[in-house]
Amino acid sequence: MAIDFNHTILSARNSEASAKFLAEMLGLPAPRHWGPFQMVTTENGANLDYMDTDGKITPQHYAFLVSEAEFDQIFGRIRERNLPYWADPSRTKRGEINHHDGGRGVYFEDSNGHLLEIITRQYGSGGWNP
Repeated sequence: MAIDFNHTILSARNSEASAKFLAEMLGLPAPRHWGPFQMVTTENGANLDYMDTDGKITPQHYAFLVSEAEFDQIFGRIRERNLPYWADPSRTKRGEINHHDGGRGVYFEDSNGHLLEIITRQYGSGGWNP
């Protein structure tokens, strides 16, 4: 049996707004409501399920492999919204993108503090190894 990643749950202060933000930023279909979740589905069928919480949110990291054209579109939306972005997950290289493995990558946050990453090359595919 093949094993595929299916879904993960993201805590949010406002699951509807958070899911809408992610879908808009990545150019994905509008979120769907299912049970207590607002679900964003990626092209490969994996779901990111936002769920409201009043408790502490522990920020998580979510990375998305995108094409060069999609990177341009998403990065354009990041800049249009004047969102801070970084070339690294520790957020020391603000206002920069990276070029790991001969591609491009950038990190930005959602309103819950989750760190979102878009990359155009799979890590290690071009020999980069920090």
